[in-house]
Amino acid sequence: MLDLTYDTPKPRVIAGAKNDWELVIGMEVHAQVQSNAKLFSGASTKFGAEPNSNVAFVDAAMPGMLPVINEFCVEQAVRTGLGLKAQINLKSAFDRKNYFYPDLPQGYQISQLYEPIVGEGEVLVEMGDGTARLVRVERIHMEQDAGKSIHDMDPNMSFVDLNRTGVCLMEIVSRPDIRGPEEAAAYLGKLRQILRYLGTCNGDMQSGAMRADVNVSICRPGQYEKYQETQDFSHLGTRCEIKNMNSMRFIQQAIEVEARRQIAIVEAGGEVVQETRLFDPDRQETRSMRSKEEAHDYRYFPDPDLLPLEIEQAWVDDIRDTLPELPDDLKVRLMSDFGLSDYDASVLTAERENVSFFEEVMSFLEGDTIKNGKLAANWIINELFGWLRNKQEREIPISDSPVKAAHLGQIISMINSDAISGKIAKDVFEISYTTGREPGEIVETEGMKQVTDTGAIEAAVDEIIAANPDQVAKAKENPKLAGWFVGQVMKATGGKANPKAVNQLVAKKLNS
Repeated sequence: MLDLTYDTPKPRVIAGAKNDWELVIGMEVHAQVQSNAKLFSGASTKFGAEPNSNVAFVDAAMPGMLPVINEFCVEQAVRTGLGLKAQINLKSAFDRKNYFYPDLPQGYQISQLYEPIVGEGEVLVEMGDGTARLVRVERIHMEQDAGKSIHDMDPNMSFVDLNRTGVCLMEIVSRPDIRGPEEAAAYLGKLRQILRYLGTCNGDMQSGAMRADVNVSICRPGQYEKYQETQDFSHLGTRCEIKNMNSMRFIQQAIEVEARRQIAIVEAGGEVVQETRLFDPDRQETRSMRSKEEAHDYRYFPDPDLLPLEIEQAWVDDIRDTLPELPDDLKVRLMSDFGLSDYDASVLTAERENVSFFEEVMSFLEGDTIKNGKLAANWIINELFGWLRNKQEREIPISDSPVKAAHLGQIISMINSDAISGKIAKDVFEISYTTGREPGEIVETEGMKQVTDTGAIEAAVDEIIAANPDQVAKAKENPKLAGWFVGQVMKATGGKANPKAVNQLVAKKLNS
């Protein structure tokens, strides 16, 4: 298990407020299911296709067209529920959520209000300081996405692109367990990480594959504890929903701004009105979009074209057996098996591709697993990631790294065998990164092999000592100055001398 302390948040103090206030936040995350076809049609879900090119008759609501459920989308929803340790409901049902919008051809959305496919689950959110929060998931239901209205192509007309219409979404609804902006971002980040590990959503927030509606309310200290005891929402303030957030940074800003707005209203003697709002990051304000609808406003009723969805426990168990090792378990294993620090294990498990690269590097290394694990993690995090992120105009994914796992394995192996020094290893890495050449070949052809011949090293040490009698005298009075001689020998040998041997010989000569 992870060595974490479950934290009880302190009241959040908002600058300028007359009183202390706590924030209460719940999130509805819409995650696009990773599937080649839509929820009720065989139309492609490929992002970036020509407008209205991925539209089947049923997506366009042509008369007489009936929905046929995509089994793979159901499997992905079940997989997500299992990954969040949630209850899988063997019987679920689809409902029609009725509302008019230009990019919703049917005039309704097929969703799951009363009987969702996934029940209660949980997400462990690490806060980066050794503390953690457990955020409860209330439900996950499947639903169709709407299309997209485009308003900036013509001054007099709006256009509609139905490519996204009918794409399967999972709406992941949390309990109001989130207590601050940073925690909200951490929750969304952890949820995104888990879905990417599971392969059920690619988590691309820029393309809209993952977006969140954030419900924000305020309450006085102590009221949240009363809500927990009674599950009576009257102990919490009136909530407002901030719609369609697709940036973790903007989510934090929006929560802060909305909390200040609500506090100002209440402390001035007013009442917060339940409504849906939009966040304007340029003006740093939320503005009203519409009054908050309740379920009855959408006139939900069971979809007459779809029978209740019934799945078998054996099928769920088969899906469970195919689940990958998830981030929390993987982090524990990396720390246990390879002696990695909490920080290093967290960085590597941020993306599954990072861990795969690390484990592939380890497969090329022999000897002390703990020593090699720490070395490999250090090279990946500090050297490789630095080049992938900072040495070019765009960030390169580790799967496209010019330095392959086998190359890095060679470099570490040569360090371990004293074939090259740590300093030379960085030069070898840079050449390999920029040229794609194998490190072993670089060391041989460029003459970068470490000098381990003590005779040759001793000759260099003697030469430096003989040429610097004043420094010798100073070093004998202050042994810390011996490092100057080590540096001079390394410089004289082009960094190829074995540092350990140099240190030993310098110490021996100066003490003689």
